[in-house]
Amino acid sequence: MERQSGRSQSVLRSLDWWTIGIYLALLAFGWISVCGASYTYGDTDIFSLDTRSGMQIIWIGTSIVLGFVILMLDDRFYDTFSYVIFGLLLIVLFATIFNPHQIKGSRSWLVLGPLRMQPAEFAKFATALALSKLMSAYGFDIHKWKHFAAAASVVFLPMLLIIGQKETGSALVYLSFFLVFYREGMSGGFLFTAIAMIVYFVVGVKYEQYHLWDATTSVGKCVVLYLIQVFTIGMTSVYTQNFKEGWRLLGSVTGLTLLFLLFSKFVIPFDVTWVQLGLTALLIAYLLTRLFYVRLRPYLFSALFAISSLLLFYGADYILNNVLQPHQRVRVNVLLGLEEDLAGAGYNVHQSEIAIGSGGLQGKGFLNGTQTKLKFVPEQDTDFIFCTVGEEEGFLGSAAVLLLFLALILRLIHLAERQPFSFGRIYGYCVMSVFLFHLTINVGMVLGLMPVIGIPLPFFSYGGSSLWGFTILLFIFLRIDAARLAVRE
Repeated sequence: MERQSGRSQSVLRSLDWWTIGIYLALLAFGWISVCGASYTYGDTDIFSLDTRSGMQIIWIGTSIVLGFVILMLDDRFYDTFSYVIFGLLLIVLFATIFNPHQIKGSRSWLVLGPLRMQPAEFAKFATALALSKLMSAYGFDIHKWKHFAAAASVVFLPMLLIIGQKETGSALVYLSFFLVFYREGMSGGFLFTAIAMIVYFVVGVKYEQYHLWDATTSVGKCVVLYLIQVFTIGMTSVYTQNFKEGWRLLGSVTGLTLLFLLFSKFVIPFDVTWVQLGLTALLIAYLLTRLFYVRLRPYLFSALFAISSLLLFYGADYILNNVLQPHQRVRVNVLLGLEEDLAGAGYNVHQSEIAIGSGGLQGKGFLNGTQTKLKFVPEQDTDFIFCTVGEEEGFLGSAAVLLLFLALILRLIHLAERQPFSFGRIYGYCVMSVFLFHLTINVGMVLGLMPVIGIPLPFFSYGGSSLWGFTILLFIFLRIDAARLAVRE
């Protein structure tokens, strides 16, 4: 008993109380926001369990207790049973696919009698543990394709099961783990490729209907094909360190593009897109030829990058019109400015922007918001809760919340970097990546800068599953960090 008590005191002394302080501050801000978002004129008791603000106190209290329980467990438990925990959560995710219960149109809920939970929220920490266990194993090398594929499979398995629940937004969160891959040595080319694909999609879809002077050349298609050439040449130059070759190739494709554009305008009008496609094909052929003669892998990677870019470019329309659900397609079109649907898909974002804008510098005050009190913003206490922060607490309050999240993310990076073992470091970056993704996407979609994909704001959005999931994710890392200087028996 004395030994157990001594260990508990040692853990408490070794805890990073700065992080816990930020956690408690976010919980307090979150509860105030839930009060504001769920309050109805005439309510007399915000602490009643019949109200969402009252229930959120229960969720906060149980989360704190849960965090304390996690801290009392031996830190080696999380390393030893990583795969077991991950396997159990995969089974639960699979079972949820066949669960007939729907809550607010979502099939991601598992209902067992009075218990309702979203396994996808808990699968995040399970995936982080399994990924940390795998990548910290002796001999693991992310530069080996077999090892990289194994790590990627750990990420994609829960994603596929969540997509099977028709919860694409929740599944996309797991892509944040690829930031961990980058920290552990993954080539920056992968991240560059992902960013480039997004640029292709946005530019291609948004400007496809615009045409040049000859009315045959699509601006979107022509620009995207030129970007593929530029990005491919840039990647080749960086990885081969042959910048002279890069400038020569860039000058050639740019000069030929301008030449054919002028020819189309002043001589014979025709679709310059076909010329751009031909130049891209010639560039790929050149890279493969160089690969054959000099045997440098970067030429192969650049050629594959160009080929995959072309496939995405010509598959973008198919993905938009045939893969995405109708409501998702409308959301993308609204975000890109191709449609204006203030009464439908764009309603949430439009009302959210009005609420945030009405808050001004200092806000309207606690429980004094009009947009939120009159329920103009759907899901204002869950996915769109940040609009309540903007309306009631204004720019200053919103900035304070964002600074708190920034402090949390920076603190997590600091804690991760000081870990003596790779398991703790990798898990720490997993935690940071999840929080960063949720914060960026949630605030971005509330402000109309990101598509609405329905993910909560950590520690703010109403509900037990989300709050417990984030608490478990964070406190496991705090327990691992607290044991970094422990002397093993």
